[in-house]
Parts: sequence; structure tokens; C-alpha cells
Amino acid sequence: MNLVIDSLYKTFGSTTALENINLQFEGGEFVTVLGSSGCGKTTLLHLLAGLTTPSKGAIYVDGEQKDQPGADRVVVFQQAGLFPWLSVEDNIEFGLSLHGVAKEQRRKASADILRIIGLEGFASHKPYELSGGMQQRVAIARALVMKPKVLLMDEPFGALDAQTRASMQSFLVSLWEQLRCTIVFITHDIDEAIFLGTRLIVLTARPGRVALDIPIELERPRTAEVAFDPHFLDLKKRTMSILAH
Repeated sequence: MNLVIDSLYKTFGSTTALENINLQFEGGEFVTVLGSSGCGKTTLLHLLAGLTTPSKGAIYVDGEQKDQPGADRVVVFQQAGLFPWLSVEDNIEFGLSLHGVAKEQRRKASADILRIIGLEGFASHKPYELSGGMQQRVAIARALVMKPKVLLMDEPFGALDAQTRASMQSFLVSLWEQLRCTIVFITHDIDEAIFLGTRLIVLTARPGRVALDIPIELERPRTAEVAFDPHFLDLKKRTMSILAH
């Protein structure tokens, strides 16, 4: 998988949200995108998802230009957005049913992904019977069951309490290590960005430009103690300096 962002601009009226973004992502990367509020992080994700169109420039996935939503790029938002009247397995299978996948295949796919995310005993439960962290796991499963080329995540743990958030971060890293899917993860949390990613991109304040694009060279598996690693601390210091300007 190869994702290219070529000379991308996005304006809203007289306001430029993103300016001259040029990036390339390879298959299996876990890219975290960091920036202050209003810098265009979510706008960038919406452009990647095809939920809005560039004012200038283009996005390519495996050489094909993308400006509309597609099953090759699936989004997980901050709110799980599960259908409350559907069971967990029916929520997970919703996208597959829209694409005409047979019921037997859908059931197998949802059972497989529920096992991977550790919720195999909750297939028939309704969303209100799950904790916030469990609901977000289901939202991630609903995205992954589509087997997208790119999983786009817009601050998916932002609404969770600190303990659940830390647990979900470890869960997501473990899941990525199993599946090695390409993830673009939007966050405003410096520690989260460094802990999760294989690569860190920092955007400037509006208009958003790429101020830093650097690999995160920390050993895996990562634990909470990685926050004391000299490379972690150096990267955090550099990032804070950029965000302060």
C-alpha cells in the first residue's frame, strides 16, 4: 500500500486550514499526526477519508486519485457511533451488509474480529451494555472488518477517562502488531503520539503545514516506562518547542 498526499491545500472561505501538505505513507506504518487545536488535523483526516475535497492538490492510494469515501479508507471517530438498536455483531457487520456480503461470510468475519479484539463473548450484547472502552473496541472492529488499506483514527480515545485511555492505547498497539495495517492517528496528546506511532508528524498552527516528520525509534513492545527513555524525552521536547510557536 502506498498513500501519497501531493501539494494539498484546503481553504474555507478566506481561511486556509492546510497549506502545501506533501506526505507519503507506506503499508504497515503507524503514523501519528499531532498539532494544536485548530491546526487542521481533523481536516487532513477528512480529506484522506474523502469526506471533503481538496481546494488544491491531490491524494493517491496505490496510484489512484481519491476524492470520495471508499472502503479502502475507513474512519474511527472520537465517539464510537454504534447503532444502539443493533447487537455488537450486527454493528460490526453493518458495512459488510451494505457491500452485499452474504450473511454466513459476515458472521464468520465478525466472529473472527471479535476474537481478535477480545470480545468474543459479547456478540449478542447491545452497545449500552458495554463500557466506553469496549464500545470503542467494537467501533475499531467495525472498521477493520472491512479490511481497509488505511485505518483513519480521529482522536478515538479523547472521550475516555485516563485509565481506560491508557488501556486502549496498549490494546491498539497490540492490535496493530498483530495485523500490521496502516494507521493514521490524529491526536493533540504528545505522549500518546510518541507512545503509539512508528512515525510522528507535527503540524504548525493554522494554516497547518508539516513542521516535523520523523521516525519514532523506540523499541517494542512499549510500556509506560518508555516515557523515561531519552529518545522519547528528546522527541517530546522538540515537539513542545514546535507547538509553542
